[in-house]
Amino acid sequence: MTHTNDSSEIVVAALYKFAALDDFEALREPLRQQMLEHDVKGTLLLAREGINGTVSGTRQGIDALLDWLRADPRLRDLDHKESCCDEHPFYRTKVKLKKEIVTLGIEGVDPNEQVGTYVEPEDWNALIADPEVLVIDTRNAYEVAIGSFEGAIDPRTTSFREFPEHVQAHYDPARHRKVAMFCTGGIRCEKASSFMLREGFEEVYHLKGGVLNYLERVPEEQSLWRGQCFVFDNRVTVRHDLSEGEFEQCHACRIPISPEDQQSEHYVPGVSCPHCWSSLPEKTREGARERQKQIELARKRGEPHPIGRDPRHREIEA
Repeated sequence: MTHTNDSSEIVVAALYKFAALDDFEALREPLRQQMLEHDVKGTLLLAREGINGTVSGTRQGIDALLDWLRADPRLRDLDHKESCCDEHPFYRTKVKLKKEIVTLGIEGVDPNEQVGTYVEPEDWNALIADPEVLVIDTRNAYEVAIGSFEGAIDPRTTSFREFPEHVQAHYDPARHRKVAMFCTGGIRCEKASSFMLREGFEEVYHLKGGVLNYLERVPEEQSLWRGQCFVFDNRVTVRHDLSEGEFEQCHACRIPISPEDQQSEHYVPGVSCPHCWSSLPEKTREGARERQKQIELARKRGEPHPIGRDPRHREIEA
C-alpha cells in the first residue's frame, strides 16, 4: 500500500509478518544495507518466526524497503501501517536477531500454524458491543493508561510475557466462549490469539492491523477508542487522526508522561518523572543524568541525534 504525501514529510511505517524464516540470520546484513542505502531509520527484529519493527524515511525510501522485503515470497503479503511526521522519530538504523519477534516466552505458540479470526476495523465496533464477547487489551499497563477501547479489560501487565499467566488465572474456555483482543499494530494479539486457541478457547478474534489500522479507517465520530495511542518511537503517542500527541516519555523509566505530569516538581527532563522519582535505583538515575547531559551536548553541537542509550529499553511490541 502506497500513500502520497508531501515530499518533505517523513513516513513512519510499522510492519510485521509471521513467516517461517529459517535463514533469518543471513537476512540481517542485506536488510540493514537496504535501510542504510535508502536512509531508513528505526529498528527491525528478525527471528525464525518472522519480522517486526517500525521504521521511518522518505516516501521513496520506505517504498524501496517495502518492495525489497516483499520480493521475498515469504513476505509478499507483509502487513504495514503508515503515518507521517516532520522529522525522523528514530535516531539510528538497526536490525536485531531475536528468538521471537514479539516475546511471549511460551514454546510452541506459532501464528504460522494457528491464529484467531481477523476482524476488519469497520466490523470491530459491532463485535465488542456484543455483551457475550470478552474484550482484552493485550498491551501493557502504561499503554492502556493513555487510551483504550470502551469496556476493554486491562490485564495490568508490565510485559507481554505476563499475558499467559493472566489468561490462565482469570479466564475459562468453558465460560468465556468469545474473546476479542487488540494491540497497537496487530502483532501481539496475533500471537495472543494463537496462545488462547492452544489453551482451548474456541472463538478467538483479533483486530486486524491493530489500533493504528482502526484509527486510520474508522471515522472519529464513530470511534469507540478513547484517549491516545502509545507508539514505539519518539512521537510517544498519536491522536485519532494519527497526528503526534502531547505526551513525552521519561528516559529513566520509559513511562509516557502527560502535560500534567510535566508540571510536577518531580519531573526532570531525561532524569525522572512523578512515576519513578521515588523508586529508581541511583545507578539508573545516574545513567539517565549522563544520557541527558550527552543529549544536550549533542544538541549544542547541532548533531541530529543524542549520544548514548536509554537506561532502560522496551522491546518493540506493536
